[in-house]
Amino acid sequence: MAISGRLFIARHGETVFNACRRMQGQFHTHTPLTRAGFAQADAMGEALARWLGTGQALELWSSTAGRALQTMAVIAEHIGADWHMANRDDRLQEIDVGEWSGRTYAEIQKENGAFLDMESGVFTTIAPGGESYGDVATRLRSWLDDLSPFPADRLVVMHGMSSRVLRGLLLELEPDPRFGVPIAPGLPQGSLVMIGGGVEKVIRTDTTGDTE
Repeated sequence: MAISGRLFIARHGETVFNACRRMQGQFHTHTPLTRAGFAQADAMGEALARWLGTGQALELWSSTAGRALQTMAVIAEHIGADWHMANRDDRLQEIDVGEWSGRTYAEIQKENGAFLDMESGVFTTIAPGGESYGDVATRLRSWLDDLSPFPADRLVVMHGMSSRVLRGLLLELEPDPRFGVPIAPGLPQGSLVMIGGGVEKVIRTDTTGDTE
């Protein structure tokens, strides 16, 4: 899926919910970053500043979730960008996990059995009242379609599952036969990639972080 310019896609830093393996989705939109999460945001900002230099005219985009906006604030400081100028869009939100929101992974597995493919790290079951990967792809395609056709480099701060779908679309990967949409391999929290011309470059990844 071709767009003009490059996309720098960051996965937000660790939150208090991530640390205790609790589902966030869209209902718990303002769970704060942990100290590890702020450190991950700092590391992404430092890596992007080394890559680009400061004062670059990046177009800023963020999920409306507080954890993404917190991460954006830290990264923006490193590159000399104005956080207040960031575009906020609900379409960049995490996959909606419906009735699972706020519950631990252990609780969900106890009641529903295996719901997560441990090898690929994707949900194999749609949460009651939640979204499918197809739903996520639809809203992300809508966001991409609405981007300006003029060449621009963009920084996008979003989430684990939704960023995997966005990366899959941009890289034009083969659709996962289970879901009918492309899903890129998972990256740990605090990871930053650049996608341009259909090619992905990892700028920063945290090998100590989780993958979901």
